[in-house]
Amino acid sequence: YSKAIQAGEFVFVSGCIPLVPSAMQIVEGGIEDKALANLKAVIRANSNTVAKVVKTTVFLKNMEDFTTVNKIYEEFFSGSEHKSARSTVEVARLPKNVLFEIECIAG
Repeated sequence: YSKAIQAGEFVFVSGCIPLVPSAMQIVEGGIEDKALANLKAVIRANSNTVAKVVKTTVFLKNMEDFTTVNKIYEEFFSGSEHKSARSTVEVARLPKNVLFEIECIAG
């Protein structure tokens, strides 16, 4: 799979989880921060910025984590003038049994 793919003026970023890519290990604690850092790295690697994110999809293992994730999400996107569209869904299982995954479209 591709971490991201360019289609016209848009970059479609695959789901990012709290993984340390060099070690292929899941981060313990602060999982949302690491997943968002991975998302930012992929966006930047594709010559784009977080400020150009137009849509995100957040996948949670437990919707009870929504309030915590929402605070972290707001902080992450706080430098942007615009607010992207977002969907958040609870899922039965995520890769490597993580609790959080995020994907986006930037343009």
